[in-house]
This record gives sequence, C-alpha cells and structure tokens, in this order.
Amino acid sequence: MSASLRRVSRSLHLWISLGIFIPVVIVIGSGLLLQVKKEVDWIQPPTQKMAKGAPTLSFAEIIDAVAQVPQAEVSSWDDIDRLDVRPSKGIVKVRGNNHWEVQLDAKSGDVLQVAYRRADTIEAIHDGSWFFEGAKLYVFLPAAILLFVLWITGLVMLVTTLKSKYRKHYYQSKRHR
Repeated sequence: MSASLRRVSRSLHLWISLGIFIPVVIVIGSGLLLQVKKEVDWIQPPTQKMAKGAPTLSFAEIIDAVAQVPQAEVSSWDDIDRLDVRPSKGIVKVRGNNHWEVQLDAKSGDVLQVAYRRADTIEAIHDGSWFFEGAKLYVFLPAAILLFVLWITGLVMLVTTLKSKYRKHYYQSKRHR
C-alpha cells in the first residue's frame, strides 16, 4: 500500500508540477519583487514627507497641479486612476492611468516627486490579470489549487519514504541482534 501510494503521489507530483510550472514561476518571481517594493524605488516610488495635517488642496487644485506634469498626461479626472491622501505625511499621491505617480504637498500643491510606478503592473502580473481577462480565475487560481495538491503529494512521498526507511532500518537492526 505504501509503495503504491508513493508511486501514485510521485506520478501526480511530476505531471502537476510540469503543468503549473509557468504560472508558478510567474507568481514566485513577481511575488519576490512585491516583497521588496518599499525598498526598491524602481518598483514603487518612495513616499515623500511634508508637514502633517489635513490637506487643504481642493480637487480643482489637484488637477491643475498634476496637469502641469507632462509625464502624467492628465487633463481631466478621466486620466486619473486614483488619489492616495496621506495626512500623516502631508502629501497627496495622484496615480495616472499611464502608471505615472505625482506626489503633491497636501497644503501648497507643490509637486514633490514624479515617478513611474511599476508595483501595480507587477501586482497584475502576480495575480494573472495582466495577461488576459480570465487568466486570474481560469489559469492562476487552478495553478494555486494544484500547487496545494503538489504540497500534499510531496508530503505523502516524504512520509511514505521515511516510514519505509524506518521499517528497513528497524528490521535490519533486529536481524543483527
């Protein structure tokens, strides 16, 4: 039984690992980049700090300030993906649809930093949504489930191998007594 279970587990383990190799490499590689996104400015621009406090900028002032930054390519709210207001750091981050991030002083509206933000793209690669509409649900989710099955089959192989080695060692030591 143990050898049969080990053989089935080994076969499942091999074929599943070959089937999910590419999605798993993508998830691991992008996951490693996301782990260091706060430490690597190339991935995510560092957040600037100004005087703490509630922002005093109006939405119109935010648009006007960001529209002055050519890389942002912002002329209306349709060009903005999101605003990130950080009262504790005294800034407003404006992320354009083109992945450029403009950090503004939340009180004066001065542009503090302009940088390309790669973290969102890497996150989309990580979850599969960057590739095509259904990749997240129909490729990456099944790959994650199969990775869990790999973990279980690997555990079965480990336990059955250790059990077999223990039995072999036990019976050999018994014969030599």
